[in-house]
Amino acid sequence: MGNNSNYTLDNRRYVISGAVIVIVIIFIVRLFYLQVIDNDYKAWADSNAFLKKTLYPSRGMLYDRTGKLLVYNQPAYDVMLIMREIQPFDTLDFCNTVGITKEQFVKRIEDIKNRRLNPGYSSYVPQVFMNQLSAQDYGVLQEKLYKFPGFYIQNRTLREYEYPNAAHLLGNIGEVNRRDIEKDNYYVQGDYSGRTGVERSYEEVLRGEKGVEILLRDAHGRIKGKYEEGRHDVAPVSGKSLTLSIDMELQAYGELLMGNKIGGIVMIEPSTGEVLCMVSTPTYDPNMLVGRQRGKNHILLEQDPLKPLFDRSLMATYPPGSTFKPAMGLIFLQEGVITPQTMYSCGHGYPVLGGKPACHGHASPLNLVPAIATSCNAFFCWGLRDMIDSRKRYPTVQNGLDIWREHMLSMGYGRPLGIDLPGEKGGHIPSSKLYDKFYKGRWSSSTIISIAIGQGEVLASPLQLCNLSATIANRGYFFTPHVVKEIQGGELDRKYIEKHYTSVNQEHYHYLAEGMRNAVTSGTCRRAALPDIAVCGKTGTAENPRGKDHSIFIGFAPYEEPKVAISVFVENAGFGATYAVPIAKLMLQKYLKGSISDSDKYLEQSLINTAILPRDVL
Repeated sequence: MGNNSNYTLDNRRYVISGAVIVIVIIFIVRLFYLQVIDNDYKAWADSNAFLKKTLYPSRGMLYDRTGKLLVYNQPAYDVMLIMREIQPFDTLDFCNTVGITKEQFVKRIEDIKNRRLNPGYSSYVPQVFMNQLSAQDYGVLQEKLYKFPGFYIQNRTLREYEYPNAAHLLGNIGEVNRRDIEKDNYYVQGDYSGRTGVERSYEEVLRGEKGVEILLRDAHGRIKGKYEEGRHDVAPVSGKSLTLSIDMELQAYGELLMGNKIGGIVMIEPSTGEVLCMVSTPTYDPNMLVGRQRGKNHILLEQDPLKPLFDRSLMATYPPGSTFKPAMGLIFLQEGVITPQTMYSCGHGYPVLGGKPACHGHASPLNLVPAIATSCNAFFCWGLRDMIDSRKRYPTVQNGLDIWREHMLSMGYGRPLGIDLPGEKGGHIPSSKLYDKFYKGRWSSSTIISIAIGQGEVLASPLQLCNLSATIANRGYFFTPHVVKEIQGGELDRKYIEKHYTSVNQEHYHYLAEGMRNAVTSGTCRRAALPDIAVCGKTGTAENPRGKDHSIFIGFAPYEEPKVAISVFVENAGFGATYAVPIAKLMLQKYLKGSISDSDKYLEQSLINTAILPRDVL
């Protein structure tokens, strides 16, 4: 009996001890879950005692190369709320104060609570209810804020653009999306980041670092002041300012000349690769995409049939037409297909194909320099034939074309150049595989002869055309084009200060530069001539299957020690000499001389007043 009693007591002791241990383990696990894993509990615990306010840094400012302030910050205010702290209030009064309807109020509350739209939502954590209030709206709300428990104001900054120009290049900022938040833990719902242009490509430099202010609450949730006198606060670090390479006065002038036209202008300083202007038209005032009207204005711009949001200077790719001929001539010299003295006959066209592509009248036969100056189509067709059709030079036509392609790639065609802006397109330089697939391996120069004069499958952007011009100006090398000249307290990526030599020997570039100089003095670019400045140029007229031909010009100046390279592309404007050349003349004059001569004022006004748009828009 005694043994059974001891056995029972021992069992009870083990059961009780085990139960206590299990209860302790459950408490430990629960505490661990609440304090470490459950974010809502942590947020609730913190929110009872503290209010952590994010301090947003001032975004870096943007200046042009002459020191003009282009983009700066203005104060703005976000309406924040902590859902758990909202108490009954006059909703209609609140809506009238901030200028929204009751339906909009209800919709916004629902969106905030929607964890699919608002990942990481917690009712204890501050949420953005309305962003970017103006100073005037903020003043009205601030007076009544005590009536709306759970709401408070968060100080922000709003981008302000000093000039209504360079919208594509400068870019804009917008609210981050779910992908941004998942990709970079710097952002939370309601934050802003650069969406296009410099604002996007230099986002991490411009945005700075957030700070935090910790405020102490009493038992009723009222703010009593800073926690431990602010010893745990972290001050925000302002973003770095940027000096851009563009000249805003030159940029604005280019947009004026290109008004009511479709196309682009790019100007580069050959000795540095710095972009002096990058015009894309149609364009828009960058201030349209600022503040609470951003969404509505963005929709209007998206619906515009002329696509003003599309940056044609680096995203559009076109047949380069005859502006491609200098690159062709360089490859012929490098591969020994011709010498500077090699003569080809013309006879108003390429006789192998019955005079097509046709050519305008000039001396015949002729060598490379006058062929560039007069833009002879036949010369470059003969050159392509002698390069890829001759089995003495290459074992197959495919081998000859692929060597041609590699030279083109080295000049910056066929792939993005790497400019410090988002969205650059690389154009297209065809390979032998493309033609083998299309023609089943049976093709020759005659089949693809249009590429000899920049047509057919060849595509390039205005930026790439200007880069070729800068390469000829430098007699054989280029710098990767870039729009940022200096970073406050930082350094540019090394790729923007390194020379890129092409696969063509430098001594060959002299002949192309001479041909482009002769094109201005006695050839197709005579309207580009400027007194006392040796301008070099090349016209282009690109065939357009959907309308009138495109007008193109590339050039540089002066001939010796060039200071600027330029490309001009005007869609549906006809011959290169008709519109692209005079626009280039005025742009070069504006940059190199600082003003337009009295003798060119009539030309200037004529170009400003001329509209070249699709018929359904005019």
